[in-house]
Amino acid sequence: MLFEVTALGEGGRERLRLDAADAADAAEQARLQGLTVLGVRAGGGLRGLSLKRSARFPLTLFSRELLALLGSGLSLVESLQTLAEKESRPETLRVLEELLKHLYEGESFSAAIGRNPAAFPPLYVATVRAAERTSDLPQALGRFVAYQEQVELVRKKAIAAAVYPVMLILVGGLVSLFLLGYVTPRFASIYADNMDRLPWASRLLMQWGGLIQKHSLGAGLFGLAALAGAAAFVTRPASRAALGRMAWRLPLLGERLRIFQLTRFYRTVGMLLAGGITVTTSLEMASGLLNPELRQRLAAAGRDIREGKSISAALERAGLATPVASRMLRVGEKSGRMGEMMESIASFHDEETNRFVEWFTRLFEPLLMTAIGLIIGLIVVLLYLPIFELASSLE
Repeated sequence: MLFEVTALGEGGRERLRLDAADAADAAEQARLQGLTVLGVRAGGGLRGLSLKRSARFPLTLFSRELLALLGSGLSLVESLQTLAEKESRPETLRVLEELLKHLYEGESFSAAIGRNPAAFPPLYVATVRAAERTSDLPQALGRFVAYQEQVELVRKKAIAAAVYPVMLILVGGLVSLFLLGYVTPRFASIYADNMDRLPWASRLLMQWGGLIQKHSLGAGLFGLAALAGAAAFVTRPASRAALGRMAWRLPLLGERLRIFQLTRFYRTVGMLLAGGITVTTSLEMASGLLNPELRQRLAAAGRDIREGKSISAALERAGLATPVASRMLRVGEKSGRMGEMMESIASFHDEETNRFVEWFTRLFEPLLMTAIGLIIGLIVVLLYLPIFELASSLE
């Protein structure tokens, strides 16, 4: 869930929007960024159910266009002026004009974007700040764009894998409701004179059909209320945290969720290390991608690294390194290319996750179709069962 955190930083009072399990989690993420937390309030709740969504700054598109303009030889200010001149969306134009204003006042680009945490997350600000020290802003923007594209690719694959099962459930549910609320009552009128002679399962089905038809309006309102209640339940941070804990306890899914979070963590740390940010700072900045339990382990690993232990040993001891990651981290320490090795680890586990999603989808979809078919088939059989029995008795 999104939380709005009010905090004090080097540039004064700041407002952050953080995705966290609860308010305490959001405050801890802000403190890990070196901020003094003043207040935390939920940024989701019932507002998340509104049909009107607030406009978000297109950070990846902005980075891609800025990278192209810088690569063509324009200066940073000229590139931002060009982007502002062609921009038609008021919200995005306002952000660009504020950036130009701060640059005209002599501030650095990292300081200018740091004044708008709603548009530029701390990860982006830190990447730009590190690039300013080595004067390789285009390379840093390129790394961030590649990072965002990988994250977006994983997100799209997860959504695509979930669309078909959701459609099956919706269609199967609507067909079942149609059979119960429309077809079953008409069969009940045919069997009205012999209702006592029907098999008990068929009688129960007729009673359910009659009940749904009689209270169709109430049933519809109840269904809508149940959907709204489920949506409100999911948006509550405590509920989401409870659901997350339940998912993590599942034998197969829990391990995959852990690897998925570690993959995002490895990729983020790799990008930060490649941008010149220190190991401990990179680990702290990427800690927000982990759930509270893994975040505590990461804090312990950070203490071990500050005490002189190697990254691979610290992460392995904290349970934040898979067997493949441990071997690759040791190779990265020997070669001095830890950033590249972190990204290689993330790519390896991305492929592993993609294979798991594909396997699970191929297994789950036929099982779901079979279950829906059995439910609909059972309703149809119970409707026609008295006719079958009558026909057999006449032979």
